[in-house]
Amino acid sequence: MKNNKEITANLCRCGSDKITKNCCALLISGEKQASSAEQLMRSRFVAYATGNLHYVQATWHSSTRPADVANVESMQWLRLEIISTSETDEESGQAYVEFKATYKDSGMQESLYGILHERSRFIVEDGCWRYVDGEQFDTDASKTIKKPGRNEPCFCGSGKKYKKCCGNN
Repeated sequence: MKNNKEITANLCRCGSDKITKNCCALLISGEKQASSAEQLMRSRFVAYATGNLHYVQATWHSSTRPADVANVESMQWLRLEIISTSETDEESGQAYVEFKATYKDSGMQESLYGILHERSRFIVEDGCWRYVDGEQFDTDASKTIKKPGRNEPCFCGSGKKYKKCCGNN
């Protein structure tokens, strides 16, 4: 029998509270297609967090897909919080997902933490949900945020203290 620590370690990084192999891994591997814009958003976050840029590019709508998706090795995506999702608009076939993604950028001498706050637009193309574009919000939450103290909860939502989690890198 697995203990709680093992189960927590196997939870998907998208924040769904599902085991990775039964969640975003199915989408990223191509075994399953996203059934909603939110599900695609979650899997794209996991792909960014794990460096699977091929999946990120493949799930971009053909009208806005870049020729290449840059890998910013100093960026570490820590946590995804879905703020809201819209129902699919029958007329336009569009849906929106608003989210906040917490990151750590270790490209400077001292790591910086921040939150990307975006409302992403998705459209079904060839029977599959695809990311089209997004509106980023310039709020206090999208600016650099204070590094947590060693004994404060970690940004990633693991429930561990910062020093035992992301601060241990």
